[in-house]
Amino acid sequence: MTGRPRLVVSDALGRRQVPIDKPLLTLGRRSESDVRVSGAGVSRHHAEIVADNGACRVRDCQSKFGTFVNGVRATDEHVLAHGDHIRLGESDETEIVFLLDDPDDEDSQERSALSAATELRHMAALLEGLRALGSGRVLDDVLKLVLDSAIETTSAERGFIMLAGQGGQLEFKLARARGAVTLSGRTFETSRKIPETVFATGTQMIVEDLMDENLAELHHGTLALGIRHVLCAPLRLVRYVERADESTDEKVIGVLYLDSRERGALRSQSSRAALETLSTEAAVAIENARLYREALERAKLDQELKVAAAIQQSLLPASNRSGAFFSTAGLSVPCRSVGGDFFDYVDLPSGQFGFILGDVAGKGAPAALLASAVLGMFGAEASYQMAAAPLVSRLNGGLFRRGIESRFLTAFYGMLAADGSLTYSNAGHNAPLLVSQTGVRRLDTGGLVLGLFERATWEEETVQLGKGDVVIAFSDGVSEALNEAGEEYSDDRLIAAVQAHGGASPQELLQGLVADVRRFCGAATANDDVTIVVVRYEGPSD
Repeated sequence: MTGRPRLVVSDALGRRQVPIDKPLLTLGRRSESDVRVSGAGVSRHHAEIVADNGACRVRDCQSKFGTFVNGVRATDEHVLAHGDHIRLGESDETEIVFLLDDPDDEDSQERSALSAATELRHMAALLEGLRALGSGRVLDDVLKLVLDSAIETTSAERGFIMLAGQGGQLEFKLARARGAVTLSGRTFETSRKIPETVFATGTQMIVEDLMDENLAELHHGTLALGIRHVLCAPLRLVRYVERADESTDEKVIGVLYLDSRERGALRSQSSRAALETLSTEAAVAIENARLYREALERAKLDQELKVAAAIQQSLLPASNRSGAFFSTAGLSVPCRSVGGDFFDYVDLPSGQFGFILGDVAGKGAPAALLASAVLGMFGAEASYQMAAAPLVSRLNGGLFRRGIESRFLTAFYGMLAADGSLTYSNAGHNAPLLVSQTGVRRLDTGGLVLGLFERATWEEETVQLGKGDVVIAFSDGVSEALNEAGEEYSDDRLIAAVQAHGGASPQELLQGLVADVRRFCGAATANDDVTIVVVRYEGPSD
């Protein structure tokens, strides 16, 4: 031979080089083969390459579909020449080329390792710059960048990154092969033991040969793919401190895993040290990218909530409303972007003015969705129900027909007629205040909250209003509002505020009540939605 012999093998996992550095090299489908080849017509022990007396010969091992050199079936041992193409059986999935290296290149392997280490250091510098920029890259881009660079510079055949999930367990994120190819699926076959051990210990692990050290039984699935050599490094996130007396905050956020059927440059100590540096910088870049993506998702969610809040407010009626015998004002302020309080007005066929105020259990988006559904049901039912209690009963039935579990709400529905008669039904809601010349009374006739019992019943009551009498309906976010000391606003303070604004218009009274609640709460954070509806009877129409 005029050079160092080797095989260049290209298949679905990429391109790899196999040095012919022993007298007998085996080829076949067995995991123990020196060159493992899968595909149609490949036998378990298909062929051998014999290195003897300065020459390499390929020998078929009585395979069923034969061994071919440059397209011709080898019936006996065939002496290989530089550039010969070897095919096993009928498979075109794997290309094998015999090559001879330059014999003067004695230190090519170590130089390859040093080159790999240098490129890894360059990659680490690039990722450090990415960290310094705050990482505007999305997470998937950073993962691809890390994997492709590590695979290319270490000559690994494939690699993957696993990151710690919410529960602290490793979750598969991305797998890549040589040539910047993304491997399909959310998992791929490899040992879970190695990544989980590295993640738990925070220590880099290198397995030179899975066939050694009694590892075969633990990694038979990986060996079945022909994988023999593994490197797995922890992605260690180090948060730097400003003072010497502070301890660094360090945690492992995942692992970088590389494997191949040949060792490549992974045996070099300098390459391993550089890969450890890469892993540290990659951890910072990945964390920054993850935080950046979370910030984008939060911004998107915030925008969606703003749109939802605008839609929810548009579903509510105009604050001020007046008719021939009444005037009203209403307001609903959610403690979050959207809320579970609602109110609405309706002109009934009987000439009466109907109004409802409700409070869904819970807060945020789920409560807001149910509140919108109830508003829709109210709009559909109010025109057909000529009494208050049946309307409340229909709303309760609508909740059960839609199968909404573990959700209930309180509501107050009133119907004011031109003669001043007010018929109402209270479904477990804070009893509204009726303020008249004779004093203040509570409107509490009704029954249970809505959505708990399908066959529940409600009562109604009719009271007579005089000219100037006012009904104030409110949610518990008003009476139970807390100040910075943890005290509740209370019904007594609400009654005092109503009496302090006696004779004011519904809009002025509403604004006065809201202002009084805000003064009481001060800088305390709102803990519930605030909704108030004020209805005043203006006397019979002329």
